[in-house]
Amino acid sequence: MSRKPKKGYFVRGQFVAEGSELDLEYKRELKGGLDGPSRTELKRESTELQELGTALLTLRRDLMDGLALPDKLVDGLAEAKRITNFEGKRRQMQFIGKQMRLLSPETLQAVREALDIQRLGSAKDTQALHLAEAWRDRLIADDAAVGEWLAHHPQTDIQQLRALVRQARKDAVPVTNAAVSQGLAPRQGRAYRELFKLVRSVLTDGQSDEAPEEESEDE
Repeated sequence: MSRKPKKGYFVRGQFVAEGSELDLEYKRELKGGLDGPSRTELKRESTELQELGTALLTLRRDLMDGLALPDKLVDGLAEAKRITNFEGKRRQMQFIGKQMRLLSPETLQAVREALDIQRLGSAKDTQALHLAEAWRDRLIADDAAVGEWLAHHPQTDIQQLRALVRQARKDAVPVTNAAVSQGLAPRQGRAYRELFKLVRSVLTDGQSDEAPEEESEDE
């Protein structure tokens, strides 16, 4: 028994069946898009809002409190954090996605900005941490690093800095071959930690974010 041929037409050599998604998109284009966004655009928007809702689960409390979110969404997010069952979590996230679609464009933009603030802030904090660690290690290992630090940060308490560096060097336990083979890290004293706090404090004041320069092997 032969199948009844589908009704449709050809566009640039491609057959377009009547009633298909492609047919509807072509008709919308002919009408100048008066029928609203295409299914593809709606799906893309839905996916973006679903991902935005998922990201809200990780937003800090202080940033969350600054958003004018409806109670249904806030309660839904809190419930999603409590659910551990995979299927239950999936259904709850679908509910959150639906609630996200009800938000105004202004509220959605505020959500994006809050997430950006958290992401950029975390990256900046991590960079500052690594910079402080690099300076601490250089100050302990290299006499010239103290003068270099003071050139960049003249507001530093010189006596405190030199005292912490001297004590950190005294407290440092020589690393033996046996310790290295066992993967043991050298134990550090109080001065080691206090020196890091001092360096981090000065860097946090925003006086300079320059990293310590590594010495050339030729010098």
